[in-house]
Amino acid sequence: MSFLDLSAIQKSFGPVQVVHDFNMSIEKGEFVSFLGPSGCGKTTVLRMIAGFETPSAGTIRINNVDQTSLKPNQRNIGMVFQAYALFPNMTVFENVAFGLKVAGKPRAEIEARVREMLSLIRLDHLASRYPYQMSGGQQQRVALARALAVKPQVLLLDEPLSALDAKIRVSLREEIRAIQRQLGITTVFVTHDQEEALSISDRIVVMNAGRADQIGTPSEIYNKPATRFVASFVGTLNLIDAEVEDPATNRIRLGGHSIAIRDSLATHKAGDRIAVALRPEAASLNPSSRADTQIPGEVISSSFLGSVIRTRLKVGGNEISFDMFNDPGLTPPAPGEQVTLHFAARDLLAIRD
Repeated sequence: MSFLDLSAIQKSFGPVQVVHDFNMSIEKGEFVSFLGPSGCGKTTVLRMIAGFETPSAGTIRINNVDQTSLKPNQRNIGMVFQAYALFPNMTVFENVAFGLKVAGKPRAEIEARVREMLSLIRLDHLASRYPYQMSGGQQQRVALARALAVKPQVLLLDEPLSALDAKIRVSLREEIRAIQRQLGITTVFVTHDQEEALSISDRIVVMNAGRADQIGTPSEIYNKPATRFVASFVGTLNLIDAEVEDPATNRIRLGGHSIAIRDSLATHKAGDRIAVALRPEAASLNPSSRADTQIPGEVISSSFLGSVIRTRLKVGGNEISFDMFNDPGLTPPAPGEQVTLHFAARDLLAIRD
């Protein structure tokens, strides 16, 4: 049996249902991210796990014990918030020790545990400082240490990095992941940042309008999006309108060309309009042994993005973007130029609505 089970969870605020039949099983030591836009229900699910909200229906079990009706202080859960929520009148040491003192732990045990946690986050030299004397990244590490000090069954992180600048955010997310692996603690991480979710998660739950549109590994979410929403929300993706030509052989017509894709079209009939997806990095102007499909197009624009140059083409009634590495010796194609786009047909994914 899994360690954290969410079964048919629902949540309504008055007449508005914000979470619909949410089901998930999380293994012990797993790092799972809830990813989605604002208002999709991800934080509401997290708050129900923590006990700050009570489900309108469904059950929450941790280590096979029903937690659904328990208060937050009865669940042994550690939580890190977006706003650091440190006590401004307490030192770093006192902040980390707070939960242990509330639990009535002996003084010697408290001191040893706090020292252990501060060493873990590499801030033992700042134990006597107050929060206002520290950077945002340091304060969030203290908040993490405070959540971990009580040895929680589950660690919950509610967009803990969104208030930090980009460079610190990348560094701290890697540090959080390293600490989580070291301790082997079951962790649920809420974010709207797809790069964060893809880089540190064992699995990702992509949420849309209170439902889990797709649950899978980062590779599955990115390379095999299950719905149009997941395809458009995670990464940059070309969503291309096509027509089913022969469902028996999985052939579509795209830009006047007949192409066999790898996904089954058995539920469709000839003439159906479908959407197919293609990642920008899967296409190129240069032929290769892997690319078995080519279609002509007209350049609309080229955008410099640092390490890559993203070019948009008009192909039939669609716009398709592709990426090329930034090479100072190469000139990107100009608007209006006629080019040929090369890609592998197996990289086209049929998207269900």
